Amino acid sequence: MLFRKFIVFLTSFCLAVSAHAAGLKVFEVPADEGGPSLRAVQWSPCAQPSQKIELGPFVLDAVRDCPLAGDKLPLIVISHGFGGTGLSHHDTAEALADAGFVVVALNHPDDNAIALASNHANALTAFVNRPQDIKRLVDYMITFSDDRAAINAERVGFYGFSRGGYTGLVLGGANPDFRELRMPCQDRTGMSCPRIAPQLVPVGPWVHDPRIKAFAIADPPSDVFPGKANLQAIRTPIQLWGSQNGGDGVLPAAVDALAHNLPETPDFHVVPDAGHFAFLTMCPPAMAKSAPDICADGPGFDRAAFHRDFNAQVLAFFRRQLVEGILP
Repeated sequence: MLFRKFIVFLTSFCLAVSAHAAGLKVFEVPADEGGPSLRAVQWSPCAQPSQKIELGPFVLDAVRDCPLAGDKLPLIVISHGFGGTGLSHHDTAEALADAGFVVVALNHPDDNAIALASNHANALTAFVNRPQDIKRLVDYMITFSDDRAAINAERVGFYGFSRGGYTGLVLGGANPDFRELRMPCQDRTGMSCPRIAPQLVPVGPWVHDPRIKAFAIADPPSDVFPGKANLQAIRTPIQLWGSQNGGDGVLPAAVDALAHNLPETPDFHVVPDAGHFAFLTMCPPAMAKSAPDICADGPGFDRAAFHRDFNAQVLAFFRRQLVEGILP
C-alpha cells in the first residue's frame, strides 16, 4: 500500500512539473454528417515559459503553438454555458494543461456568444446537439488531431458549466425531460418564465459517450432531470459543484436534488456566497464594464480566490480518476 501511494504521488508530481506553461492553439473540427464545423481552443503541456496572449477580450498565460510536452496524456473537454465561448473557463483549462493534461474547449454552434449576438442562436436545438458536439470533438482529438499520438484515449474527462453541465450529464447517460422547461425571461430565478410549447419540447435522440471516464459539473440546469429515473444510467464518477445563491434559472435546491438523485454519490461542493456566474473565468476590465451581470459577484465574494481553490480541486479530482485510477 505504501509503495502504491508513493507511485501515485510520483505520477502526480511528474504531471505537475512536466511543463512550464500551457501551449495554445486554435483550430476547427470540419463539418461532417454529424454536424457543422466546430471552432475550438486547445491547451496542452509546454516546456517553455508562459507569455501574455490576447485572444478576444481575454489575456491568457500560454505559448502559441508550443510543441506538446509529454506522451499518453489525459484529455479533458470543456463545455461552456448558454452564450459562452471556448474561452469562458480558460483559467481552469490553463491550470489543467500546466499540470499535464491536454484540454480542449469549443464554441457550441447553436448557443455561443457569437451566435447569440448575431441572432443565429437556436436555444432549444442546442439541448439535443450539444452532446453530439462533444462526441465529435472527442472523435477528432483522438483520431485526427495533430496531437492524437500524445493523447491516451482511455483517459478522457469532461468539465461543463451550466448548460455545459447539462451536456456532461447527458453524455454520462442521463435522459432529460423538458416538459417543465421554461423559456428565458427577465426573472433571474426562472420561476415565473413561461413553459415552452409542447410541440417545441426537445425529444432527443440523446447522445451518450462511454469514453468519458470522469465528469466535473458546475451549476447545471437540473430541473430537466426531475427524478432518479432520468439519471439511473450514469455510472461514471462525478464531481458536482453548486452555487449557494444560484441564478440565471439555476436553483440551488434543484442542484441539491440532483446530487441526491444520482445513482452514485458525487463529490458534491456548494460554494458559499457564490452566484451562478462565479464559475466563469475572471472578467477583464472592459468585459466587467460591459457585462456586469456575469462579471460582478456579491459583497465579500472573491472570484479570483475561489478559482484558485476550484481549479485545484477539479485538478485533484481528474488526477484521482484519470491518473491514479489506472495504476496497477
